[in-house]
Amino acid sequence: MTLVEVDVSQAEKVHDLTAEEVAAGIAQGRYLLIDVREPNEVAAEAYPDAVVLPLSTFDPAEIPDPQGKTVVFACRSGKRSVTASLAAQAGGKPYDSHLAGGMLAWKAAGLPSKTGG
Repeated sequence: MTLVEVDVSQAEKVHDLTAEEVAAGIAQGRYLLIDVREPNEVAAEAYPDAVVLPLSTFDPAEIPDPQGKTVVFACRSGKRSVTASLAAQAGGKPYDSHLAGGMLAWKAAGLPSKTGG
């Protein structure tokens, strides 16, 4: 299955989390953040402690073992993270959470990000 075949009309199968919820979950060791933006985007500004798996080459099998944590997908605005979650679900993974609003919401909430050198 290619990502183009993911039916985004199934977006109700993806649970929205706020930037504050995600930041708290990461701090408490409950969430594993998967950033599905492309390398050039991540180089410009990155989520702290996120695993980068670009959507352009996304393979649910490459998601690291969350070791009991909830996997949360993130991107720039919240669209690609929904697609990644649906693709993971289609690949048999129970990962149905994403950062609603993406990096834009993260920054709007005043949360820290790492900027490229």
